[in-house]
Amino acid sequence: MNYRHAFHAGSFADVIKHIVLVRILTYLQEKPAPFRVIDTHAGAGRYDLTGDEAQRGGEWLTGIARIIQTRFSDAALPLVKPYLDIVRSFNPPNELQAYPGSPLIARAMLRPQDRLTACELEPTAHKQLIDTLRRDAQARVVDLDGWVALPAFVPPNERRGLVLIDPAFEAKDEFERLADGFTAAFRKWPTGQYLLWYPAKSRRATDTLAQRVAQAAAAVKPQGKCLRLEFSVAPQTTDAALATTGLLIVNPPWTLQSELKTILPELEKPLGQGGPGRFRLEVPKP
Repeated sequence: MNYRHAFHAGSFADVIKHIVLVRILTYLQEKPAPFRVIDTHAGAGRYDLTGDEAQRGGEWLTGIARIIQTRFSDAALPLVKPYLDIVRSFNPPNELQAYPGSPLIARAMLRPQDRLTACELEPTAHKQLIDTLRRDAQARVVDLDGWVALPAFVPPNERRGLVLIDPAFEAKDEFERLADGFTAAFRKWPTGQYLLWYPAKSRRATDTLAQRVAQAAAAVKPQGKCLRLEFSVAPQTTDAALATTGLLIVNPPWTLQSELKTILPELEKPLGQGGPGRFRLEVPKP
């Protein structure tokens, strides 16, 4: 799978991933102690939805463009509003011209005592991210392969925080590298929180990944907890565009599962393509 993000910015997969990201960071904000966000495959940071790549893909039209206009219930609205407010902050009033990637969403959630480490190796994306976060004392952009940075940067000095692992899935062995990279990092920092993204095209590959991550989390004492979320906007077929996005959340906030049970049903209709979407939310077995 080739996942050049400029084509996919603001897609349904971004919406799901970034809503969960904001919920985790909201939880981390509840304690005054500082935390760090480590984004291993950060990307360019900001994506122009009026540009050629976003226009050619057009995935934001069935993603963030729908969600930002959705009427949420009184129960779900407070849970998705922080994410939507961040997206709106990058756009003129009542317009949608840009979409913030994960490092800028994370940066928007930092308090003065918190820090961001964003890793990006691809030269163009690295330069764009540097330009965006230039002279930002709380954010550090690292020209380093995310798989190398992952075990090197944990545990952070803050001893609290989140590691976001969101690779491009351009290599055939990316699922194996994701499982291996997480396992190595978790052994060094078992109290950290981890958010792993994956494209769910192969049931065998995704089930194996979930099992390996759950096993790695359970092998350390105290045992880490794991939550698996998959969201489908249409039936997934082998040769079709991505229709199912997946997340593995290790050491999730204790409130997250119940929050997602409130949020996700209200995303099924607006994000569905050719009918309502559907989701699965479960604790994977080691």
